[in-house]
Amino acid sequence: MKKDTIKPPVHQGILTRIKMLLERHRLGELLVLKGQLTPHELRIALSQQKAQGAHLGRILVENQMISRRALYKTLAEQTTMRCMIAALGMFLTVSSFGIKPARAGSIKDVPAQMRLASTANTAFTPVKSYPPLFGSEERASTNLEPFTKWTGMFKRFDAAMDQPNGKKVISAWQRQISNYQSLPLEQMAKRVNAYINDQKYILDNRNYGQSDYWSTPIEFFERGGDCEDFAIAKYVSLRALGVPEERLRVAIVHDLKKDIPHAVLVVYTDSGALILDNQNERVENAAQVTRYKPIFTINRNAWWLHTKPSATVLASR
Repeated sequence: MKKDTIKPPVHQGILTRIKMLLERHRLGELLVLKGQLTPHELRIALSQQKAQGAHLGRILVENQMISRRALYKTLAEQTTMRCMIAALGMFLTVSSFGIKPARAGSIKDVPAQMRLASTANTAFTPVKSYPPLFGSEERASTNLEPFTKWTGMFKRFDAAMDQPNGKKVISAWQRQISNYQSLPLEQMAKRVNAYINDQKYILDNRNYGQSDYWSTPIEFFERGGDCEDFAIAKYVSLRALGVPEERLRVAIVHDLKKDIPHAVLVVYTDSGALILDNQNERVENAAQVTRYKPIFTINRNAWWLHTKPSATVLASR
C-alpha cells in the first residue's frame, strides 16, 4: 500500500511541534507530524488500541508501522522537551515579569524524621564550591511549586511513615544504612549506591500503570522502581545518615548513549561532585562522566536549570 504524503502546513511549525511534545497522550500525532507514520496508519492503530486496550506504541511496533528504536527515540524526545520547556518557561516568567517565586520552605523535611540518632549535620562542613555539572551552567530557583511529582512524593512519604507497613520498611532500611554512618562521605556514598542498586528495577508503566511516577522510598523497597526512584532512595538514605541538603541533588539528565531521559543522584564532596547511578556499579566523579547532558537538578530547597556554557565568561558579582 502506498503511504500518504505528509505535508504539514506552514503554521504547524516549531510551536505546534513543541505543543505536541508537551502533550502526554499525543504520541500518534507527533509521529505523523514527523513523517514517521501516515494518518491512515494512525487511524488503524487507534482503532486496534480501542479494541485491545493496549499501549499505542506497542501496537505500532507489533504491526511494523514503526521501529522500536524510532518509538523509543520519539518518547525520549517528548519527555526531554517537556522538562526543558517547563524549566525554561518558569525562568522566563520569573525573569520577564519580576514575579517573586514562592520559597521551598513549605516542603517538609521528611527524610530527617528517619535520621539515625547518632548522626548530625555538624559532622559535615559547608560546601566550598559547586563544580559545573557535566560542563553546564546553572541558574537556581526556589520555586518548587511546578514540580508536583517531587513535592507529591514527600507528602505521600510523610503519610506512609506512620503506617505499620511503612514503619517496618523503614526499620529494616535504617538497620542496613546504620552500618555506613561512621564512614567518610565518599565511602558512605559508595556503600549507599551499592545497597540501593541491589533493588529491583521495573518501569513505571508496569509498576503503576503510568509513564512517570515518582515513588516514595517505602514504595520503592516494596515494589522496585526505575531510575528516579533509585535516585530518590539514595538521596533519602544519605539524608538519614546526616548528609546536608546542600550536598545532594537529584539530577534529570539526557543519556546521550541511549538517547533517553535518565535520573541520577549528585553528591557534592570536598573533592568534587559524585554521580550515583543505577546504570553503574561504580560511583564516579562527574568530571569523568561524558554520557549525560543535564536538564535540571533538584533538592528540597531549590532547583537548578542547566544550560550550555556561554561563549563569554562573565565575572561573578
